[in-house]
Amino acid sequence: MPELPDITVYIEALESRIQGHALERIQIAGPSLLRTADPSPQSAEGHTVTALRRIGKRIAIGFDSGIWLVLHLMIAGRLHWSVKPKKPDGRRILASFVFDSGCLTLTEAGSRKRASLHVVLGEAALHALDPGGIDPMTASPAEFARRLTSENHTLKRALTDPRLFSGIGNAYSDEILHRAKMSPVKLTHRLSAEEIAGLRDAVRATLADWTARLRSEAGGKFPEGVTAFREGMAVHGRYGEPCPRCGSKVQRIRHADNETNYCTTCQTGGKLLADRALSRLLREDWPKTLEEMEEKLANYGSLS
Repeated sequence: MPELPDITVYIEALESRIQGHALERIQIAGPSLLRTADPSPQSAEGHTVTALRRIGKRIAIGFDSGIWLVLHLMIAGRLHWSVKPKKPDGRRILASFVFDSGCLTLTEAGSRKRASLHVVLGEAALHALDPGGIDPMTASPAEFARRLTSENHTLKRALTDPRLFSGIGNAYSDEILHRAKMSPVKLTHRLSAEEIAGLRDAVRATLADWTARLRSEAGGKFPEGVTAFREGMAVHGRYGEPCPRCGSKVQRIRHADNETNYCTTCQTGGKLLADRALSRLLREDWPKTLEEMEEKLANYGSLS
């Protein structure tokens, strides 16, 4: 799912292409994409783009009429830009937005269509779509600490809760916690003031570094390579590969569609965190350390 760095670079690319330009035509072919009925998407046609904003992980496009088109790309949704108009087919291309400067299309891979488009009128309606998380790049130290400890959650859950923090998801939370050398399952109410300050520094540094990196990769072109798994990430999507800091194998916790990646040496004091599915299966045989895991795997290999 595109997160704060990806959305920021998307918006920068859109600002140079559609801000100040008129929307000529909207075509929507994905039956599940449009989530609102009034106002209609066509009410934005003929109007000029006056603003672009990030609302959590959403991209909001504002027009001189007060209409906002609010896109949430979810896991597999992506934006593309072309000079020539493209017609949506309802399978991969779900919508096209033809401006007097070019054509923006929204695609979504796979059969599970989760991307959404909300069409709203006015600031109040736009604000209603905001989950309420604070901007982690601009929040003061006190505001960050207050929001982080407002509920007693694991660090992974707290960072990815859109009601607490805006724009952080599965991928960059892994990278943040690795930079901070903190366990993803540590509870927020057990953090010291020094740990909270260190986590805030890691959040800001990680998001700033990746925003700059993605901006550089785009090189002024429209960002086409948006993905949750990027070359250069320390732990996210790198299960079984060596940690770039210490060389230990990156581990994971899997739950539903989400996967948390971490380093036992750098983040958990050598402790192997229980994967819910595997630990339920192995029960008391679940290894407590990476060394025990490797020993069990070696023994299993010798028996097979």
